[in-house]
Amino acid sequence: MAIEFNHTILSARDSKASAEFLAEMLGLSEPRRWGPFYMVRTDNDANLDYMDSQGELAPQHYAFLVGDAEFDAIFDRIRERKLTYWADPARRKPGEINDHDRGRGLYFEDLNGHLLEIITRPYGSGGWNP
Repeated sequence: MAIEFNHTILSARDSKASAEFLAEMLGLSEPRRWGPFYMVRTDNDANLDYMDSQGELAPQHYAFLVGDAEFDAIFDRIRERKLTYWADPARRKPGEINDHDRGRGLYFEDLNGHLLEIITRPYGSGGWNP
């Protein structure tokens, strides 16, 4: 069997609201409940499982490879919600997108401070190297 990424667990203050936010922002199917998780399934069948957590949350980074049309739709939703976005993971370039590898990319936060990234080209595919 080939090795494939299957799922990850994201800590959340409100797992249902967090999963709904991610699904809405990315234009994915509505999350489903499974045990203590609200699961968001990507188009390549990987799950992001939100789980309620108490105390301080450690923000993580999650990147999504999207097509140009999906990027435009997600970017529209980011702007409609007046969410802050950045061209870089250090958040030094607010209100900008990047053009790494002859594509487009940006970062924005979910409801828990997890840093979400959308890119239209895999890193290194167009010769970009930080």
